[in-house]
Amino acid sequence: MDLVFKALADKSRRQLLDLLHQENGRTLGELCEHLDMSRQAVTKHLAVLEEANLVAVVWRGREKLHYLNPVPLHDIYERWIGKFERQRLRALHELKKGLEEDDDP
Repeated sequence: MDLVFKALADKSRRQLLDLLHQENGRTLGELCEHLDMSRQAVTKHLAVLEEANLVAVVWRGREKLHYLNPVPLHDIYERWIGKFERQRLRALHELKKGLEEDDDP
């Protein structure tokens, strides 16, 4: 789980995960199109995400496709968020959302 937290600590890696969430199965080139960094930097970030098991790789011929693996994120949710009383958190969230809606003109 430490590797997952380490991977998520970096804004660029979170952005990569967001890109894969939007469209799974992207190549390195496709990912680089949306980021303001070198291919080498993106490759290093992807390696950290792969090591944390947040990204899975599938080879299609010579193409290396990157896929989001949500299982480690779900494990964190279950371990760190799920142990709190969900009903209480949900009620607080709904209260906050309702108060924010009342403030909108």
